[in-house]
Amino acid sequence: MKAAMPKATPDAAPCFQVVARSAQTDRFVHTRMPPPAQWPTLRYELPELRALQHAAQCNLVHELLDKAPDSGWGDNTLLRSPNRSLSYRQVRVEVDRRVGVLIQDLRLEPGTRVLLRGGNSIEMALAWLAVVKAGMVAVATMPLLRAKELGEIIAKAQPVLALCDAALLAELQQAQSLHPVLASIVPFNDDTNPQSLSVLAAHHDKPCAPCDTAADDIALLVFTSGTTGSPKAAVASHRDVLAACQAWPRHVLQARPQDIVMGSPPLAFSFGLGGLLIFPMFAGASVFFPDVPYSPQAMAQIIFDTGATICYTAPTFYRQLAPHMQEQAARRGQHSALRLCVSAGEGLPDETRQLWKDATGIELLDGIGATEMFHIFISTMPGQERRGAIGQVVPGYFARVVDEQGHELPRGSVGRLAVQGPTGCRYMDDARQRNYVRDGWNYPGDAFVQDADGYFFYQSRDDDMIITSGYNVGAPEVEGALLHHPAVAECAVIGQPDVERGMLVKAFCVLKPGLVGDAALVQVLQDHVKAHIAPYKYPRAIEFLDHLPRTETGKLQRFKLKQQ
Repeated sequence: MKAAMPKATPDAAPCFQVVARSAQTDRFVHTRMPPPAQWPTLRYELPELRALQHAAQCNLVHELLDKAPDSGWGDNTLLRSPNRSLSYRQVRVEVDRRVGVLIQDLRLEPGTRVLLRGGNSIEMALAWLAVVKAGMVAVATMPLLRAKELGEIIAKAQPVLALCDAALLAELQQAQSLHPVLASIVPFNDDTNPQSLSVLAAHHDKPCAPCDTAADDIALLVFTSGTTGSPKAAVASHRDVLAACQAWPRHVLQARPQDIVMGSPPLAFSFGLGGLLIFPMFAGASVFFPDVPYSPQAMAQIIFDTGATICYTAPTFYRQLAPHMQEQAARRGQHSALRLCVSAGEGLPDETRQLWKDATGIELLDGIGATEMFHIFISTMPGQERRGAIGQVVPGYFARVVDEQGHELPRGSVGRLAVQGPTGCRYMDDARQRNYVRDGWNYPGDAFVQDADGYFFYQSRDDDMIITSGYNVGAPEVEGALLHHPAVAECAVIGQPDVERGMLVKAFCVLKPGLVGDAALVQVLQDHVKAHIAPYKYPRAIEFLDHLPRTETGKLQRFKLKQQ
C-alpha cells in the first residue's frame, strides 16, 4: 500500500510517499484513521530521522529488543524486580514465547487489538512487547479504571482479547459482560492457572520472527479523556515510536547502557511507556519495577537500594519524596546514585524544583508532552535551566505561540501552543481531530509565553481538563458520577489550584429539596464517586450552592466558579 502523508507546510521538509507492505490483515484501526487532510504535518528534519522517514517496513520491538545484541548490550539487564532479573537476550526469549501463544494458541491476526490491564511489572512489560512484536495493536489501560471506563474503551477499540493481571480481573470481567466483543480474558501472571499467559508461554521454546509490519502499521492505541469525558484513542505507529526515540531521549535525556531507570507513571500512560520501557531499551539501559505500589518513603528507599540513576514521576510526588531522600542520605551517609530526574504530567512549580535540588543536588528536567504526540516535545536542557520556564523545544520538534487564527505572536505574548515534529495527533474515529490539528499544526491545549531566547513558560490549560498529581481528569466525567447520586440535583466540577497537587478536583453541588450539605454528605458523595470511576478522580473538595451560575440560555459559567 502507499502510506498517505499530509501535505507539508512551506517551512517543513518534504514528506515523501513510501511504498509499504502492511502486515495488518485486521484493518479495523486503519479504516478509522482521520483523512490525510486532517493529519498534522510530520517533519523528519534531523539527519537521524531521515532514514526512518523513508523506511517501508519496521517493527519497533524488533528494532529495540531483537537487535540489542548487535548494539553490544544483549547481556545487559533489561527488566528487574525485587525477585527477578532478565537480560535483553532473556527478555527476547520470554517475549517470543508469548508471541507463540498469541499466534499459535490464540490464533490472533496482525492488527487485532489486545487490551492490557495491569500495573508496572515485568509480566506487564513482556505482554506489551509480545503484542506489538506479533503485529497486533496494544491497548494498555490503567489498573485503577472501573468497569464503566473499561467498557467505553472496549466499545471503541473492539479488542477480542485482554491480557490482565490476575488481581485485577473483577472489573474487567464486569465490563466484558456488557461488551461480548471481548471474547477472551487471559491472566498474564497466574502460575497456578493452566490458561494463563505465563503457563501457556512455557510450552513454547522456539524463536519467533517479528511480524513484518509496515512502518506506518499501528503499534498502539493510547486512550485519553478529553473535556467531554468520552475517551479518545490516539494512534501511534511503529515509525512514530521509533521517531520519538530519536528526539527527546537521544538529544536531551541521553541515557546510558549502565543506567537503572525507575518511576511511578503507569505503562498505560505514554509518559510511563516511554520513560519506563521504550526509552531505556533505546539506550540499552535497565528498568526496575517494584512489587508494591510506590509511596514516597518506599520510593526513596528503593532509589538508594537499587542504585537507580534515572527517575520519572510527577511534581507532586517529587515534593513528597524530597524529605525522604534527605532522610535516606543522612542515614546512609551518602547521596543516591540518581543523576537525572524527569518531571512531567503537570506544571512544575519553581518551589518544587528548588525543594528537590536542595534535597538531592539534582536539577529537575521539566518537560511537556502529549499522549497524542507520544512524549515530550518541550523540555529543560541539562545545564540550560531558567527559573520558571519549562524549557526549550526539543530537537526534531518545532513550537510556536499563536493567536486564535494560528498566527505567531510576538515573543512575550500569551497564546496557544502549536507544535510540529516527527509525531503528531491522529485520533481513531473521532471528530475532535479537527480541534487538535489545524493547518498541519498540533494544538495540545495549553497556553504559553515564549521569551526572546526561545524558553517556553507554561500559563494554563486552555480547556477544562484538570491535571492533578499527573493524572488527567475530565470535569464532565466526575459530574456524571455525582449526578448518579440521588442527593444531587446538579453539579459542576473545576480544577482548583493546589500547592501539593498542582490542581485538585473541586465540585460544586446543588442538592435536591430538603437535603442539607454537611461534612457527612461530602464523605458520602466522595465515596460514591470512587465507587463509580477511578478513585483518583474523586472531588477532594465539595462546596454546596443554592444554584450554579448560568447564562440566560442555561449555559454553565465555569469561569465564575473558578473565580470563587
